[in-house]
Amino acid sequence: MNLLVLNGPNLNLLGTRDPDTYGATTLAEIEAELEAAFPSADFAFAQDNAEGALIDRLHAAHEQGVDGIVFNPGGYTHTSVALRDAVDAIAPPVVEVHLSNVHAREDFRRTSRLAPVCVGQISGLGPSGYALAVRYLLGAPA
Repeated sequence: MNLLVLNGPNLNLLGTRDPDTYGATTLAEIEAELEAAFPSADFAFAQDNAEGALIDRLHAAHEQGVDGIVFNPGGYTHTSVALRDAVDAIAPPVVEVHLSNVHAREDFRRTSRLAPVCVGQISGLGPSGYALAVRYLLGAPA
């Protein structure tokens, strides 16, 4: 199964950015853990700070026939109608993932523009949220 793990703005700073909120695990460590835990999956990993680049990755995943997407849109979760529309426009199922519990944080973080067009949302479980999303996609009905 071909899976894209896509990360949005500032997630390249994981491990050093506000570890009390986001933990000490780096993005590279999350990626390595996923590859080790799910050897049957064929992963593509991408991170970008630019909204348009994330949209392009979602479109490319659709065109390439990717089977599922784990997406942490970072701060764009709460603001981006364009990312919401991109997720809505593609065929692969998308699981929205957040390291922190966005529902226990500032009011503006409690609303996701993407959640209504994703198959699910995992929030507040740290790096294990990515593995749970992959586990779901590997077992998700076609």
